[in-house]
Amino acid sequence: MTAQTNILEHIIGHTAILTLNNPPANTWTADSLQTLKQIVLSLNQRKDVYALVITGQGDRFFSAGADLNLFADGDKENAANMAKHFGEAFETLSAFRGVSIAAINGYAMGGGLEVALACDLRIAETQVKMALPEATVGLLPCAGGTQNLTALVGEGWAKRMILCGERIDAATAEKIGLIEEVVEQGQALDAAVALAAKVAKQSPGSVSACKTLINAGRTMPRVEALPLERELFVDLFGSEDQAEGVNAFLQKRAANWKNS
Repeated sequence: MTAQTNILEHIIGHTAILTLNNPPANTWTADSLQTLKQIVLSLNQRKDVYALVITGQGDRFFSAGADLNLFADGDKENAANMAKHFGEAFETLSAFRGVSIAAINGYAMGGGLEVALACDLRIAETQVKMALPEATVGLLPCAGGTQNLTALVGEGWAKRMILCGERIDAATAEKIGLIEEVVEQGQALDAAVALAAKVAKQSPGSVSACKTLINAGRTMPRVEALPLERELFVDLFGSEDQAEGVNAFLQKRAANWKNS
């Protein structure tokens, strides 16, 4: 467990579980955003951690985003500082070298949905509601929401949610590709941990390279991405894990990854 209490951290096997812990709505603060950034940077240095799961404390909120009291005075300097903290934290999460999974166990609003969008995968419980309602209060999603949501669901649904303030349920989120799985109430964390356990069967180096290539598809022309794919394939050779993976398969045994 970390010394910080705004995000609780513990390890199960090769998975780090991060629990947003700012009751009653698990809202983000400058401190908790900086904590998230530092935790992810630390996890990047741990060779034994292959995946992380992020969820919310309690059973009502995953995260309600930023506390609007922070913006009530209209202070631009404060707004700039918070936007910087949001951007740094969630971009660091997106760049995590392993697989990140959001276990959405309650309302995910604004910055609460944006942290889930910054993850690689999302699992939501059936009762969950999701929205990016910033324009309703004269703001806009500044933590990757306009870009990550559009990349996942396309312009149409992104505009419905952001421009029209439409709130969606878990079934709709799965249908449009915002999340990958819907589970019963109380089951998101277990489902995310089970999915993360599958990551541990994959070579960490291969996972990191594949994630880089998949994410590159958002910004890199295909004519550049295809040569990069071949380059990263060749780069895997000479690593301990590449030799271990092939030989384990040929010897019909489970691979023992070293993340090197």
